Amino acid sequence: MEKNIEYDETINSKYLVEVQGLKKYFPVRNGFSKKTAKNVKAVDGVSFGIKKGETLGLVGESGCGKTTCGRTILKLYEPTGGKIIYDGKDITSLSSNEMLKYRQRMQIIFQDPYASLDPRMTVGDIVGEPIDIQKNMTKKERNERVHYLLNKVGLNSEHANRYPHEFSG
Repeated sequence: MEKNIEYDETINSKYLVEVQGLKKYFPVRNGFSKKTAKNVKAVDGVSFGIKKGETLGLVGESGCGKTTCGRTILKLYEPTGGKIIYDGKDITSLSSNEMLKYRQRMQIIFQDPYASLDPRMTVGDIVGEPIDIQKNMTKKERNERVHYLLNKVGLNSEHANRYPHEFSG
């Protein structure tokens, strides 16, 4: 993925998320010696900023690095280079445990909903999963919140017991 968005580092304090020169390379190993023969440059020098309240869509051809870029920003993959700044804090070198509090406030939506939604979970469980992770509501409060959120997107409370495949496109 190449840098296509102009990014002005002089105004970076205005951004909730700042990505500066992000790189993610995957090693290709030699079959016999297991040594790295070369690297595949999945993301190579991507920079952009997202202001509070903005939404960013990464668009490109299949295999160009969109998902890898998103996963690297969330630190699901370790970046090979560059910086990731969230709400003024450089999170580039944080450990998985240190990232937990940041991931509660970050979200990525992948293009294929069938790959994003666990088909074994009901819609209510999927919507309630972030609430469960944060552990700040009782079961009753959680269920009320799930029903409220479903109503906000035009679904009724009965939809909470359905599975993703039971909805049409």
